[in-house]
Amino acid sequence: MTAMTATPTHRPPWPGLPRGPMTRDVLDSMPDDGHRYELIDGILIVSPAPRMVHQRAVVSLVVLLDATCPDDFEVFTAPFDVALADDTVMQPDVLVCRVSDLTERDLPAAPVLAVEVLSPSTRGIDLLLKKDRLQRAGCQHYWVVDPDVPALTAWTLTDGVYTEAASVTGDERLVVSDPYDLELTPNGLVAR
Repeated sequence: MTAMTATPTHRPPWPGLPRGPMTRDVLDSMPDDGHRYELIDGILIVSPAPRMVHQRAVVSLVVLLDATCPDDFEVFTAPFDVALADDTVMQPDVLVCRVSDLTERDLPAAPVLAVEVLSPSTRGIDLLLKKDRLQRAGCQHYWVVDPDVPALTAWTLTDGVYTEAASVTGDERLVVSDPYDLELTPNGLVAR
């Protein structure tokens, strides 16, 4: 499996890309080659296609989140752009947002909930860069699913800082009421 890399901004990965921090205009010119391209504070993040267990967890989450989703929220999966700034365009694996925040092209605001499903190549990006950037943007809830354990850790934004709200493994139940009612187990996310 190809490792995810955070490409230094002074060394463009392809000929013709500008030196220095990248912007959404550059991101829009990236090839449609099966990779996921994201920007975090001007740094290009390239991700390979995810593993089967990753996709199983994403699909399970979408089904559960969509089943109880109120009319004023909507659930999306990657690739769908969350455009936090000209130099930051992310694609969380799963997100919940207010319908009123959407445009036809993207979500130009922080989601209410962003979920990343860890892969060996994305673990550091998801737990550090994405978590930090979503915290700074004001995303109220950030969850990380580790499908290999399986486990889920949920953080909630409190006074501008993420605090751990829950951590469950295996058949332990996560029960939340914010942003809306949901109940799940990590095993249930990856079971076939």
